[in-house]
Amino acid sequence: MTTLLVIAKQPLPGRVKTRLTPPFPPEEAAALAEAALADTLATALAVPADRHVLVLDGQPGGWLPPGFQLVPQASGGLDVRLAAAFAACDGPALLIGMDTPQVTPDLLAPALCWDAYDAWFGPAADGGFWALGLASPDPALLRGVPMSRPDTGAVQRERLRAAGLRIGGLPVLRDVDTAEDARLVAAGAPGTRFAALHRALTVTAAGAGS
Repeated sequence: MTTLLVIAKQPLPGRVKTRLTPPFPPEEAAALAEAALADTLATALAVPADRHVLVLDGQPGGWLPPGFQLVPQASGGLDVRLAAAFAACDGPALLIGMDTPQVTPDLLAPALCWDAYDAWFGPAADGGFWALGLASPDPALLRGVPMSRPDTGAVQRERLRAAGLRIGGLPVLRDVDTAEDARLVAAGAPGTRFAALHRALTVTAAGAGS
């Protein structure tokens, strides 16, 4: 029974996407985070996993659609929180974050197949990773991996390789961390909620400055 995990933070001003400020004020940065999360959750539900689980730091809001089991994030560093999310799964699991609203069901679908691979790895453009799948979730594969560094993805992938796992590769995606990331992601996925809001906010800002 494959579980699709989405790990996310409640999109509150001042708590999410702080690197978008400036140019976006905290309220707009949080709105962009909420749009990215809504896009991600809709995509996740379109993927035929046996379970869809939102691992949330904070409280759910109107952006949470039916169909998700809600579990709180564990305390500790990101490596500990990711490890705990996998530890709660009885079978194969694929974990993604909320920072890649451009993700599609077609991108995720291959990572639900475990015939040829023991793990799936989706590298991020900033050196991290946006997706990690494990046929046999082992929290030890994540604990101690340094997070939010340019070598995070390389260290995590090496951890998988050193464990003797057969690793399937997913495409490189860009996380939305900075305003430039937001611009590039919105341009590359124009049909998303995230892109629509980004267009609205940037057009409003351009009009106010003219």
